[in-house]
Amino acid sequence: MEIVDLAPDLRMLRFPVGQAYALRDGRDVTLVDTGPPGVADAIAAALAGWGRVRRVLLTHYHSDHAGSAREIAGWPGVRVAAHHADARVVRGEVPGEWPDLTPAERELHAVVAAGLPDPPDVPQARVDLDLDDGDVLDDGLQVIWTPGHTAGSIAVLHPARGLLFTGDIAAERDGAVFLGPFNTDRDRAKTSFRRLAGTGATTVCFGHGAPLLGERAGLLAAAATAAEVPDPLG
Repeated sequence: MEIVDLAPDLRMLRFPVGQAYALRDGRDVTLVDTGPPGVADAIAAALAGWGRVRRVLLTHYHSDHAGSAREIAGWPGVRVAAHHADARVVRGEVPGEWPDLTPAERELHAVVAAGLPDPPDVPQARVDLDLDDGDVLDDGLQVIWTPGHTAGSIAVLHPARGLLFTGDIAAERDGAVFLGPFNTDRDRAKTSFRRLAGTGATTVCFGHGAPLLGERAGLLAAAATAAEVPDPLG
């Protein structure tokens, strides 16, 4: 795992596939996603002396994002939150839904998903708080429901900090911003992608791809307002 400090109170935790983020408010830390299974100890080491995790926000249930939620939920004082649709999958109440892969996505999926549990086998974890679109948490974080990647995918916005966590509804590669792949409902995902145009974010943190800082954050708004949603694997 690689640790990248994006700002004094914002730390990216990069894994071989995807990344999670730690956002600090005083000494309390919100983890946005938990990475794949088996990385809880590495996350604990990465945050030792930096802050204490008090909350986990899951952008969706896929195992590269929620894979270590079970272990981290067992840390003292930690509460786990997810959109109510995906919370049911994380708890094991309903199975995960397979993405509707395009031909171009099938080969990529075989590579990036190697070694990860299939969607129906997402490691079960406790979820303490079911979220909905428009919810505002006590530290100002706002929930933006972005269905299409999964039914309960969310992005998370902190307006005061100009900070947006997109989850997997959007992705970045080589400076290009585009619709994230592996969606359960591509048309719905495109509609959700467009919702990110008006956030005003000056720091954009993707589940996959390099964060956009400062002026480069405008690349997301440009992509989300384009005549056609950028979809290189569509």
